[in-house]
Parts: sequence; C-alpha cells; structure tokens
Amino acid sequence: MSNYIQNFLKYTPLLQELVSRDIKIKYRKSILGVFWTLLNPLFMMIILSVVFSTIFKFDVENFPVYVLSGQVIFNFFSESTTGAMGTIVDNGALIKKVYVPKYLFVISRIVSSVINLLASFTALIIVMLAMRVELHFTVLLSVIPLALIVLLSLGASLFLSAITVKFRDIMHLYGVFMTGLMYLTPVIYPMAILPDKVRTVVQINPITNILLMFRDVMFYNKVPSLTGLVIGGVEVCFFLALGTYVFYKSQDSFILNI
Repeated sequence: MSNYIQNFLKYTPLLQELVSRDIKIKYRKSILGVFWTLLNPLFMMIILSVVFSTIFKFDVENFPVYVLSGQVIFNFFSESTTGAMGTIVDNGALIKKVYVPKYLFVISRIVSSVINLLASFTALIIVMLAMRVELHFTVLLSVIPLALIVLLSLGASLFLSAITVKFRDIMHLYGVFMTGLMYLTPVIYPMAILPDKVRTVVQINPITNILLMFRDVMFYNKVPSLTGLVIGGVEVCFFLALGTYVFYKSQDSFILNI
C-alpha cells in the first residue's frame, strides 16, 4: 500500500498539470470562462422551475432551490463520468510514449469536475440566500453527501474508462443512458408523487440516496440517518471496488486498443 501512495505522490505535479489543462480546454476562448460554472445551473434551474412548477404544478416549497439542489448532485455525476470515460483514449499518444499511472487521467477529470461542483454549490447557497431560505447548521454536513457522490463518480469513471478503451460505442450510448437516469433520479420531482413500483426503481438508483441526503441537510435540518449512511457507504464501496478491479485488470491491454 505504501508503494502505491509513494507512486501517487511522485506524480502529483503531473496530476495538477492535467487538472489545469482540463479546465483551460473546457473554457478556452470563452469570454466568461469559469463563470459559466455558476450560470449554467442557474439557467437550467429557471427553465425547469418554470416548466415543472407552472405547467405540471409540482407543489414543492421553494421549488427553484429544490431543483437546483438536485442538479448539483446529478450534474456532477453526469459531467464527471462523461468526461472521465474517454480519458484513456484521449491520452493514448502520451500513454504510448512514457510510463504514467493511467488512473491519473481519470482522477484529473474527477478533480476538475469537483472544482465545478464547488462552484455549483456556491451558486446554490447564493440562491438560497436570495430566496431567504433558512440556512441550518446541518448545511455543514453537506460534505458527507458531496464526498459520497465524488467517490461514487470515481468508481463509475474507473469502470467506464476501462471498458471504453475496447468498446468505443459506449461513448455514444452513455448520453442516452444518462438521460434515462435523470428521470430515474428525483432531481425535478418529489418522491411522494411516484407510484409504489416506480418509487422502488428510483430508490435502487445509487444517486437517489445521496441526493435525498443532500437535500435533507441543506433544507430540512435533518442529520443523515444511519441507514442512509450505511446504504451510501455500501454503494460507494461497491462501485469503487468494481471500478478499481476492472481498471487494474484492463490497464495492461490499454496500449493494444488505443
């Protein structure tokens, strides 16, 4: 284990350069630059709030904030995994030339997405203050669901990046999958409106538990329940173990398929 830690520390400067490169590429030639990280969730919040609170008449208190909180969690998972799944293929030229721990490319995308996550979280706090939503002390516990979604995304990203090297079609299908997953995650609707069978399917979705935990600490002054923490921990450990195993077993053949 110490060897892995020493190896990671050795390549930390490279990780910093990769994160910096990812951010620069994303906002290259953009006038507002990183400021778009704040604007994007706010614009989507406005659109979704108008559609679902006016047309579909979802009766949820502070619905715009409700929607934005769901976006913070789901959009991070979507952005980080979508960006990370192609990292090995995109960096094939570098991988062929020199030895680099290949997991660094995946981690760099996760870290750059975490920066956007913090910006989105800041936007959420600003909107809550603007709408005079009370901030409870439990907001400090938001670090728990945020850490869980980051680790869940890392596990999923390791898995996706490994299998994408051999099966490139996954990159094209993943967008469709994420669209379906969004509707199976309570981002824009309350769980109470769902029929029992549909609610069961939504609850199986690992993002759901984390999202509901995030809303509880942000709005409802609730400390995460032991059940929720155990479920979240088990789900995160499963995805991390699966992703690490598949990535480790596949990395030696990456160079043959890039």
